[in-house]
Amino acid sequence: MIPVENLVAFTIAAAVIIAIPGPSVLFVIGRALSLGRAGALLSVLGNAIGVFVQVIAIAAGVGVLIEQSIVVFTIVKFAGAGFLVYLGIQAIRHRNRVTASDDDARASSTWRVLGESIFVGVSNPKTIVFFIAVLPQFVAPEAGPVPPQLLLLGGIFLAIALVFDSVWALAAGSARDWFARSPKRLSTLGAAGGVALIGLGGVLAFTGAKH
Repeated sequence: MIPVENLVAFTIAAAVIIAIPGPSVLFVIGRALSLGRAGALLSVLGNAIGVFVQVIAIAAGVGVLIEQSIVVFTIVKFAGAGFLVYLGIQAIRHRNRVTASDDDARASSTWRVLGESIFVGVSNPKTIVFFIAVLPQFVAPEAGPVPPQLLLLGGIFLAIALVFDSVWALAAGSARDWFARSPKRLSTLGAAGGVALIGLGGVLAFTGAKH
């Protein structure tokens, strides 16, 4: 069991880091502007699932491989950045598309949005670097096996992130609702969301390089 003081210190550190808007927040806002409140909340969930996959991989030792291999890290980074650019282009292309009303279309859209967001979460280089560099500092080897401790810390991080990112999703989604009163404004907003995703992809591609 991780010492209580370690858990408290990590919770505070995670809350401070998460409170500062970063790639996840920009991703959620971009999705909210393009897809609306429901799409943004789905993106929050999918992103969290993807990030937890990172935590599991790091707890299993994959983090060491990523940390030591520039090639692996670069592949993951550019895959995530490229996918964000793709999502941005799709948002711009389909900014005038009317949401389908039948249940099958909605189900398909739901799973697509969730799957896309999971991929973004898995390939987010910022969280990979954070988990590799920060999580081990709060682990207490003398308190028991390390992998379960890493999973616990990762779970705490994700719980906090879910709350903060959901607030951003709801706020951005509410702003979009106002724009929805005008089809032209909504189309422009959807395009803006696409541009935001493309910009985020570009930022991630050229930052966070491994040294």
